[in-house]
Amino acid sequence: MSVLRNQPVGYAVRMNGAHPIIVFDAECVLCSLNAQFVLRYDRRGHFRLASMQGAVGAALYRRFGIDPADPDTLIVVTGDEALRDSDAILAIWSGLGWPWRALMVLRLVPRALRDPLYRLIARNRYRLFGKRQTCWVPSPEQAGRVL
Repeated sequence: MSVLRNQPVGYAVRMNGAHPIIVFDAECVLCSLNAQFVLRYDRRGHFRLASMQGAVGAALYRRFGIDPADPDTLIVVTGDEALRDSDAILAIWSGLGWPWRALMVLRLVPRALRDPLYRLIARNRYRLFGKRQTCWVPSPEQAGRVL
């Protein structure tokens, strides 16, 4: 059975050399900018990305009990487990290496404080940052890392 839980931060980036998959909203301006940020600074090619609007991303959301038509979080999937909310963001920063890994200091902030702030931004992402009329599309060089 697939499990969606908050594992220790960094868990998703240590699994047996598998490529964690970041599932994000490609219509959300903030989410798309985050995906582009990952592609730019993930020089090791550690992460793969999947938009919730695509078949792979939608299937992964459904697998972990999230409605792809109304998601409340991005997720980082490794095998049968997924990180969500602020733990997913911290896992991404950890997986990018230095200097981004330094942001892991934020894990000292209790999840009970981090996650409500994350959810507030996630719920209001279109109003705060905008919504694209069409999904963000990766460049030809990046296409191999987007599922």
